[in-house]
Amino acid sequence: MMLGYLTGDGVGRHLHFDCFSGISGDMVLGALVSAGLPWAQLVNGLKRLKLKGYRLRRREVQRGALHATKVDVVIERGFQRPLSLSRIRQILASSTLPDPVKTQSRAVFDRLAEAEGLAHRVAAHDVHFHEVGVMDSFIDVVGGILGCHLLNVTRVTASAVNVGAGTILTSHGLLPVPGPAVAALAKGIPVYSDGPRCELATPTGMALLRTLASEFGAASMIETAVVGYGAGDRDPEGWPNALRVFLSEESPQEERQTDRVVQIETNLDDLNPQAYEHVMERLFAVGALDVALIPAIMKRSRPGVVLSCLVARDQADAVLEILFQETPALGARIQELARRILPRRFVSVKVPGGLVRMKVAAMGAGWEKAAPEYLDCKNIADRTGRPLKDVMETASRAYDSRQGRRHRPA
Repeated sequence: MMLGYLTGDGVGRHLHFDCFSGISGDMVLGALVSAGLPWAQLVNGLKRLKLKGYRLRRREVQRGALHATKVDVVIERGFQRPLSLSRIRQILASSTLPDPVKTQSRAVFDRLAEAEGLAHRVAAHDVHFHEVGVMDSFIDVVGGILGCHLLNVTRVTASAVNVGAGTILTSHGLLPVPGPAVAALAKGIPVYSDGPRCELATPTGMALLRTLASEFGAASMIETAVVGYGAGDRDPEGWPNALRVFLSEESPQEERQTDRVVQIETNLDDLNPQAYEHVMERLFAVGALDVALIPAIMKRSRPGVVLSCLVARDQADAVLEILFQETPALGARIQELARRILPRRFVSVKVPGGLVRMKVAAMGAGWEKAAPEYLDCKNIADRTGRPLKDVMETASRAYDSRQGRRHRPA
């Protein structure tokens, strides 16, 4: 592991969505503008999409007892028919938007296509967006992603989401709230129903939230936060239909994000040790984040192991299935944990024999640590006959040279 000092742009910002009245694309845009997103930068930035036939309008409105910002996409000449996922990708690819904005915008639409496909039993690439494919929702999605980029948001968290109640009329007919697409997008996100009998969370809003947010829960906020309110279209009597956001500068400590994982454990004292490697490989294949075999003394003083596995919540069932298929276990202990993690990224470096990915983690205050990916180095060592240690040291030196630092041995 190498330690070094970063020469980046410094500490970013923490954005928290308070979804007490749901979330939609236009609410996100309005809330970001209310919290300080420069209007001219947003308007000019969206011109890089190279789309015509619309203009943005902002206005201050009242929603219940709240003053909020409403951003409207005024259509002068829109798309003539719903958009396919491939057409959306083409528009994004041909734009001159920053690459991170393109990537995250594409991820939002990929999630929407998957959710609509599940809801209506068609393949994602065959989905034609009705509710989300017209010009205004397209601008809402890209504008929300671009707004976070312009505000230098590096961490996004969110509350539980109020999805509303009752029924909604869609192009597919009358549907219960939440609609099938919102229900699919809400998997793994805490939701509840409160307030007026109408839809409060839209597919566009939920897809934006799922793409941007890394943590869900109550705000532990934010002493120096700017607060913004983005208004929804509806104005139910006596209900503050707005999205609230908190925007603050991140401290180095806040950059160490917290996520939620599931820990699954079981005791094994009658599994052939030759099967351990196979079981671990199968667990990693279905999404396990970490697997440990911990020696223990079991009942009647028999030696055994505690198999402990960390996994994301939506992969927990797959891990349990492997445990029950591949081991004699009849049960498992399950608990949800908070995990503090460093922001990390992968940087590829070239060494004799191929490319090695360096896993780089930011520790705060501009410091980083980096380590070569073991399997990349092992594959090069196997292919070239060089010692594994030499390959790993060469990768570390190549990364240091790329960063303009002198290499310091671990």
